[in-house]
Amino acid sequence: MAISETSQRAGLMSRRRALAALTATSTLALMPWPRRASAEITGNAFLELSRQLTGKSDLGERMADRMLAAFDSAGRGQDVAALIDGADAHDLANDIVAAWYSGLSPDPDSSRVLSYRDALMWRALDYTKPMAVCGGAMGYWADPPST
Repeated sequence: MAISETSQRAGLMSRRRALAALTATSTLALMPWPRRASAEITGNAFLELSRQLTGKSDLGERMADRMLAAFDSAGRGQDVAALIDGADAHDLANDIVAAWYSGLSPDPDSSRVLSYRDALMWRALDYTKPMAVCGGAMGYWADPPST
């Protein structure tokens, strides 16, 4: 029996095993570890953040849940968590506001509509309404609006 086989059987580490362990340890040290799992973000926390960013206090919980899921599926859940925790992320904050106003998914590769009728753009465009939404009784458009 060779000396190396005897030392390996006795539980001693070979040079190859030591190098493999050192490589694995250094690789793990360089990996970015998430500060917070995106699954920990509650819909209420995202809703409160959205209310602060948009200045609107009457945003819907269901829409906030859909929007949070869309940000998470776009791979931005951890960034949203960091923003909730107070990180300075102006681009992400703008994307959240844009999603609320447009009603579109924040994923640039998705054409998913999160909400059409509840998009905040209809509040900003008070002179119009979403297509296919009735504005009043038959012929309502014929009379000028009351001032």
